[in-house]
Amino acid sequence: MSKARRVLVSVRQAQVEDARVCSEVLCASIRELCTDDHHGDEQVIAGWLDNKTPETLRSWISGFEATIYVAEIDNRVVGVGGLSGAEIALNYVAPGYQGQGVSTSILRALERTLVEQGVKYAQLNSTATAHNFYLKAGWLDSGEPEESLGVLGFPMSKEL
Repeated sequence: MSKARRVLVSVRQAQVEDARVCSEVLCASIRELCTDDHHGDEQVIAGWLDNKTPETLRSWISGFEATIYVAEIDNRVVGVGGLSGAEIALNYVAPGYQGQGVSTSILRALERTLVEQGVKYAQLNSTATAHNFYLKAGWLDSGEPEESLGVLGFPMSKEL
């Protein structure tokens, strides 16, 4: 897939039967696209992927503590987003689909959901890989970067 090509991206709430493909997208994205964060360190990657199993995704999708979305192009899941309370917890794109509006479509759906829930100030913890993406989308740094599981995170917030 061409990285510069814009295509129609649809976003919908994930269903339990999406758990396996959600896990696959998350794991591939972290392994292949987040190298600026994990630097190929297999121990860091393993820690990051630890809760990205199909079983965990099934519990997130069917539970009440998180809201999980999938982004699709031509009925193929190519992105996964998620909310945990007023925090954006996930926004990942399958390798080969970056630069096609997938993350932007997910982010818009997540922000829209937060507004519908009455959230005025949203938060997220960005990776180094996604930091500039969020800055361009109007998010602001809201604290010093912090390390978690060997990955540097950038606390960010946005008034919705």
